[in-house]
Amino acid sequence: MSKIVSLKNFSQFDNVYRNGISYANRYLVMYIMKNDLNINRLGISVSKRVGNSVVRHRITRLIREAYRLAGSVFNSGLDIVVVARAGVRGKNYFDVRDAMLHLAKLHKII
Repeated sequence: MSKIVSLKNFSQFDNVYRNGISYANRYLVMYIMKNDLNINRLGISVSKRVGNSVVRHRITRLIREAYRLAGSVFNSGLDIVVVARAGVRGKNYFDVRDAMLHLAKLHKII
């Protein structure tokens, strides 16, 4: 199992927001942009509109775990930013995973 490489700072996120392609569903928005690396980098954004810090952190963990378990099916060389929408509050792991895989299929990266 390899470690998930993260997008760390605002400029990396902003670059994906400005230059990437986005698709959305009820629970998530996914931005994708090619990078010049042979690995994927994942960024997760959960705003205060979604809930308090406990709820936001739980959603972050669910998204990270869904990516960790399904990451091997994703194409490599991508910067991926996943933004949680308010509708994801209270959803379980399987709902989050299905939403993430749905967006990946729309992007044609799996």
